[in-house]
Amino acid sequence: MNKVERALIHALFVHLHHNIDKAIDFSVFEELNEKVSQMWPGGLLIGPEADDDAAVVQMPGDNGMLVAKMESHCSPCVPRPYDAAATGAGGAMRDVVAMGGRPLFLLDFIGTRPLEDEVIVGPCGFDGVCTCGKCEIMSSAERLNLMIKGIRDMCESMEVFVVGGGLSTSFSDIVPAVVVAVIGRLVTEEPLTKPTKNAGDQIIIVGKTNSDGNDTLYRAGLVDEMQPAEALFDDERLTMDAALAAMETGKINACSDLGAAGIGAAVCESARYGGFGARVDLSLAPTKTDLSPEEILICETQGRMLFQVNPSDVQEVVDAVRSQGASVAVIGEITTADETVFLYDGEPVARIPNHPDPKILQELS
Repeated sequence: MNKVERALIHALFVHLHHNIDKAIDFSVFEELNEKVSQMWPGGLLIGPEADDDAAVVQMPGDNGMLVAKMESHCSPCVPRPYDAAATGAGGAMRDVVAMGGRPLFLLDFIGTRPLEDEVIVGPCGFDGVCTCGKCEIMSSAERLNLMIKGIRDMCESMEVFVVGGGLSTSFSDIVPAVVVAVIGRLVTEEPLTKPTKNAGDQIIIVGKTNSDGNDTLYRAGLVDEMQPAEALFDDERLTMDAALAAMETGKINACSDLGAAGIGAAVCESARYGGFGARVDLSLAPTKTDLSPEEILICETQGRMLFQVNPSDVQEVVDAVRSQGASVAVIGEITTADETVFLYDGEPVARIPNHPDPKILQELS
């Protein structure tokens, strides 16, 4: 098992970011929602137990559907508060888009140390003392303003209202709490969902990959310094517009945004949740600079989306994306295998089973 396989398997099967059900008993919510459904039948279409990007609800008395997503971006705000808060907001917005929705409203919550406390912003922030000489010492209030500005600037780029939120200055931990909730309106006839639907579907990527965003490697203990993804305001807007244009074709069978663990997680989760596998040629993915195959696979560059489309419908979807000026490419296909294989110019880069050996998972825990 190579380095990138270790990082991906850790992210997909061990770390709580992708395995919330290991910490939370979702049956508690299912029981509650079943009771509430007696009052509002048909109100909840996609709930918290679903393996998907966001919730979808039917408003009572309204034919329209709403999409909602809450996301945190806490640890990345230690080394890079502005970008991390902005990408947290952008990531939640992409989750709404991935379901076929147009994000409209955002609420945020920030919890931080007392405003007069000093905080370290930079690579050594987790250690509590700077030894690299690259960090900046600032007040908690100054860091708070950076995080708020990041959220605000992403909302301006995506034309999303900030409608409320909350603030606490009673936190004592090094890591602040940065949480956003995004609500949008479904613009497709039915919600798009992440799980793969058909073997043979072609995998289409929208947006270009760069070398930024190593959170997955950091969480797996494979790198010493967290380097969060950069906020890409123009790219986020371009990808949203291109995705919505592609969705208007009605030809997208499955959709997911690219966030933590990048292409690797987006493809593996979608295929596995549908009971399929996938084969991806990373050399076909558009990039912003020269990247190693491993970087293309796992970097967490923002402003990207994945579609799965019948082969006969690929050109129509690609043309819709290009009509907005976005980069797009077909990078692979869904298979009947019980694993996802990533190649680069025909050479294997990583092989991720749908059901890893429990001994491996124990080793990575």
